[in-house]
Amino acid sequence: MPRYVVTLTEEEEKGLKAIIQKGGKGYRIKHAQILLKLDKRPENEKWTYDRIKEAYGASHSTIAGVAKRFVMEGLEAALGRKKQKNRHRKVTGEVEAQMCVIACSEPPEGMSKWTMQAIADELIRLEAVDYITDTTVCEVTKKTKSNHGRSKNGASPKQMRTM
Repeated sequence: MPRYVVTLTEEEEKGLKAIIQKGGKGYRIKHAQILLKLDKRPENEKWTYDRIKEAYGASHSTIAGVAKRFVMEGLEAALGRKKQKNRHRKVTGEVEAQMCVIACSEPPEGMSKWTMQAIADELIRLEAVDYITDTTVCEVTKKTKSNHGRSKNGASPKQMRTM
């Protein structure tokens, strides 16, 4: 027995059918189809999670998530994707700037140059971030397309001619 019972109004049903007919983003169409089959109507009695999974290629968790978002948050939330809670950049522009300042400054005593781990440790010591790995520091510092060994280093040739 499903935990969240979907009951659509006539207006919601028409809207979902219009989304399916009109087209658009694939996940919205799939979620609309799932909601129509989850609707508590006599003609949908045979539509179990397994049958919906086979018909629309959706996992059990997707079907359950769509039903839960519809019941708890409404139609638009059910048609959209689940909000990603952990999807934020740890390294903001300010942290990048501090990284550059650290990398361009004198290295710690006993070292000839800054290592990625030393930069990460310094960012934590300065309380720029709560936690950061040397791999993250490396990825941020490698974001440039500049390559001094090639003639095409990303600079526009038109700008160089005017100088």
